[in-house]
Amino acid sequence: MILSVSRRTDVPNYYSDWFIHRIREGFLYVRNPLNSHQISRIDLSPDVVDCIVFWTKNPANMIEKLESLQDYKYYFQFTLTGYGKEIEPALPDKRTELIPTFIRLSEKIGKEKVMWRYDPILISKRYTADYHLKAFEEIAVRLAGYTEKVVISFVDLYAKTQRNTKGLDIRQMTTEEMVHLAAEMAQIASKYNLKMESCAEHIDLQKVGIPHGSCIDKKLIEKISGCRLFGEKDKNQRAECGCLESVEVGAYNTCLNGCRYCYANFNAERVKENIKSYDQASPLLCGNIAPGDKITDRKVKSLKDAQLRLFE
Repeated sequence: MILSVSRRTDVPNYYSDWFIHRIREGFLYVRNPLNSHQISRIDLSPDVVDCIVFWTKNPANMIEKLESLQDYKYYFQFTLTGYGKEIEPALPDKRTELIPTFIRLSEKIGKEKVMWRYDPILISKRYTADYHLKAFEEIAVRLAGYTEKVVISFVDLYAKTQRNTKGLDIRQMTTEEMVHLAAEMAQIASKYNLKMESCAEHIDLQKVGIPHGSCIDKKLIEKISGCRLFGEKDKNQRAECGCLESVEVGAYNTCLNGCRYCYANFNAERVKENIKSYDQASPLLCGNIAPGDKITDRKVKSLKDAQLRLFE
């Protein structure tokens, strides 16, 4: 089993105490977002957790707790962009805090386990293509030597995203604009020895040297774990997504980053209400067991082929 922690909320930033507590207890609960009375109990034994994939914009609160994960394999997807407070209001300064945090994490766990995400890319009067190229290179030069890969994607203007970004003057990019900007960014990445991949993009960027990537990356996990994996594409993700199947542990409307482009927070008042019920000792993230809830053990197993070692 691959554990996704989490596409729905920034666990390393805000809920690291809860997650480490769950690791020590050996299980956690996840409420079904489509049926709130259905709760899955997830076994967190190292025997079944092949790898943990962390998604974060600021893992500072997690770094000193990583010793608690010594029995697990893991890596980080670290989103670091050039946006200001009007887009990413709760994040600290990129130059003075987040880039040094990225470097500190890389030095602690290894550059191959920290992926840089520059996404989503959106275009407005302030955040022009030229702005992105300048910001991207400024970050790339600082991160050179501390990561091996950068992942990009362009914003999808879902109805919820359009509502949350109202007033920011964001416009839809043409395919030609996306390809041109991506090509320029790929040249910058190459200059700093960074491999670039796209995330769940419907447009083909391979002609400018950017292959479709897999954020939950089977090959990377095999390299980290030293063992071949069975497993299929994650059917719960978009058709363009190349991620390996995983178990998601987060909850919608619980992230305090407040990013305006976020699809996982779609009601600010619900976020405020949900975090009131946060208890680091609870099996549930931001919630309690309620009348009518049904808890079921989710059938999980290791995806490893223990007979075939990659690096023997």
